[in-house]
Amino acid sequence: MNTDYATPDPRIPAGGLPRRALRLFGNSLRHARAHWILYTLVFAIWGLAFARVFVDPTPHLPILFNWTPSVPYKVAVVQYGSQQSLGRGDFVVYAFDGEAQRIYPGLRAQPFFKQIRGVPGDRVTVVGRQVFVNSLPVGFAKACTFDRHPLDPIAETVIPPGYYYVQGTHPDSFDSRYRASGLVRANQVIGKVNPLF
Repeated sequence: MNTDYATPDPRIPAGGLPRRALRLFGNSLRHARAHWILYTLVFAIWGLAFARVFVDPTPHLPILFNWTPSVPYKVAVVQYGSQQSLGRGDFVVYAFDGEAQRIYPGLRAQPFFKQIRGVPGDRVTVVGRQVFVNSLPVGFAKACTFDRHPLDPIAETVIPPGYYYVQGTHPDSFDSRYRASGLVRANQVIGKVNPLF
């Protein structure tokens, strides 16, 4: 009969493991009590980040901070509800609603900061992977994402009423060049953006 399971570890004194675990737990509680402000701040930041991504990604402040290289501006002022006066060249922030949210669910309704490069009535054409709006080259569509998901260029179309072709200035920007992003509906636009720097 095998009784190895009943043999105590000679390195741990009898009753030592539970005492050691209790001592570590007590030390952790004393540390948390001594640094409660720091822990509260860290949990608050994580809670706000969670809410920002999964509950309500819409920006509510008039100042927009851009953390991506899509456009060369890092800080901008948002004019909410100014969809009626949008034109080619305007910068906008909009709630993402493209096909890519099936692969990347975290993109759902995330605010994107881009420039309008095509308005209703403009013709979007594609030659190879080069995208044109009204015969003017606006960008090259890459073949795949950073994590190797294939990317198809936007289908040739005439931009219908109530839609915009938007694009970042950076070659790696994820924008209307790609079918997975697509054209932006006017009701997706959160506001017009005035870049500061």
